[in-house]
Amino acid sequence: MSYKEEKYNKRRLASSYLTTIVSISLVLFMLGLLGLVILHAKKLSEHIKENISFSIIINEDVKEAGIKQLQKLLDASVFVKSTEYITKEEAAKDISEQLGEDFIDFLGYNPLLPSIDLRLKAEYANPDSLVKIENQLVSNKIVKEIFYQKSLVYLINDNLKKISFIILGFAILLMIISIALINNTIRLSVYSKRFIIKSMQLVGATQGFIRRPFVFRGIINGVYGAFTAIVLLTGLLYFSQKEVPELMEIQDISLLISLFVIVIILGILITWLSTFFAVRKYLRIKNDNLYY
Repeated sequence: MSYKEEKYNKRRLASSYLTTIVSISLVLFMLGLLGLVILHAKKLSEHIKENISFSIIINEDVKEAGIKQLQKLLDASVFVKSTEYITKEEAAKDISEQLGEDFIDFLGYNPLLPSIDLRLKAEYANPDSLVKIENQLVSNKIVKEIFYQKSLVYLINDNLKKISFIILGFAILLMIISIALINNTIRLSVYSKRFIIKSMQLVGATQGFIRRPFVFRGIINGVYGAFTAIVLLTGLLYFSQKEVPELMEIQDISLLISLFVIVIILGILITWLSTFFAVRKYLRIKNDNLYY
């Protein structure tokens, strides 16, 4: 074989590997992007639920010490994320700022009651849990009433369920398409080497010996593709946070690391299985069918 022909074959082989890696990277990037959407959708839903405000209106004759004691009990409860005690004076100041005038001067007295603003943990911000929590709080003698927008809570939970089912269905569909695309890319790569596989088999090489370098190369391509996808996802996250700084509030580093690990595992697993079955096909194929 001449030097030029050898150089051409090496370039062609490198091009084949590069094409395979780029294809795998793009597919894994799409899977990772979907993973980011799912993670952010979950964190966003938790963020929305935990920012729904519940006002516990306190009876007028209750002393501040009693209100503070109730607040401590609430802070120690498993369903509470945070509480804020609002005095009559603070409530009046907020109302005056919203109205743009001092309504106390007009009325001659402050009709507002002290309250505790309550924010629940996301897992308890659903209609069933809220009924139990409301009954528990109302049974306290110093509590006059509980105020929150029930219709808003129902609407948020209903919409989040619908969005979750849509994302899940899209995730399953994209996963099937992604596996098919990677599988076809690897099958085409192995197809170009089908004569080499059959030649090795004819000179007495075992199936394991023939399959090993192909599977190893497939796994290496999967790892390269996964790391390329992770770099692209990290870049996308970086620029997204620059454009939308609020995304920092719902970021979870441990979940992102888990997602990147899953991308690497998928890259290895899919390429390994696809290469294994693609090589096995040409190990079993008859010589006459190699040309089809």
